Amino acid sequence: MENVLELTDVCKVYPKFQLKKVSFSLEKGSIMGFIGRNGSGKSTTLKAIMNLITFTGSVKMNGEDFSKNEIENKQDIAFILGGVNVYQFVSVKSLAQVTSKFYTNWDEEVFKKYLALFNLDVTKKIKELSQGMKVKLNLALALSHHAKILLLDEPTSGLDPVSRDEILQIFLDLVHDEDISILFSTQIVSDLERCADFITYIRDGVIKESTSIKDFVGKYLLVKGDKEKLSATNENKIIGIRVVRDTFEGLIHSEDAKSFSEFETKKPNIEDVMVFNEREAE
Repeated sequence: MENVLELTDVCKVYPKFQLKKVSFSLEKGSIMGFIGRNGSGKSTTLKAIMNLITFTGSVKMNGEDFSKNEIENKQDIAFILGGVNVYQFVSVKSLAQVTSKFYTNWDEEVFKKYLALFNLDVTKKIKELSQGMKVKLNLALALSHHAKILLLDEPTSGLDPVSRDEILQIFLDLVHDEDISILFSTQIVSDLERCADFITYIRDGVIKESTSIKDFVGKYLLVKGDKEKLSATNENKIIGIRVVRDTFEGLIHSEDAKSFSEFETKKPNIEDVMVFNEREAE
């Protein structure tokens, strides 16, 4: 498959945090979830992709250095921050008029199409929109300049379950119908099981995994049982462990399953993999 974005050894040093050789790629026409706890480097990575911060390493879009063609590349990419409320007192129509001036390929007919599809009222002020409608408006603005890559930072943050499901379905439709590629960070990892093809997991500025969802969860098992029956050898094979009274639960590599034959095992979900990997780091 063709990669529309490629990051290679992206590094950024702050006084109390570092991105350390961040490398991963986004396939054309796919959805990638970007996960990690708060402060792990997700937003910094997205800013590096957009060349909003100085960094070392490289970011390529469609095989070419992003920074060398930055103006042209930003016509085809949209960066949407969740939870950021700007221009609260302007109308939807006024915001669209301002936005259109930044893009040579702005398409008013496409904007009208998405206004109708998302049931957006152009006369409403931004402050009058629900969080879900603000996300839809941001998507409508991005798609109206024919963005082919969407970078979304916590796009479903603060949304109720119904609104989240609706937004995720829009993501799926966009990838299927418009051949758009999406990279979105989220703390709501259950959203990824609904729509994502790939997972990139970052911890303390380091990419720990970047793979398909199937492979991300498939290499692990959850194990549960009586803590007293757990030998020291087996405990060392557990990636992260949680103990409640006399019962333990932990994450193991699938190849270690035979060592835990006397315990209950089951397949983990994405959240299990992330939570227990974070416990390993504590």
